[in-house]
Amino acid sequence: MGTPDNWRKSSYSGPGDGDSCVEIAHRHPHIAIRDSKVPTRATLTFPVEVFTAFIHRLAKEL
Repeated sequence: MGTPDNWRKSSYSGPGDGDSCVEIAHRHPHIAIRDSKVPTRATLTFPVEVFTAFIHRLAKEL
């Protein structure tokens, strides 16, 4: 998949706990997810459709 270089963190990440979240990057046709505290460790990747379905389901549960 190559290494995405457009990592994004939630706008809710601020000082203090701001370093304790996940980051996502889009690298067609996948979404990559990594731990912001240890960005050099393993990255999870999901097809865009699967990640989108997950986010929609998560939003329904909240």
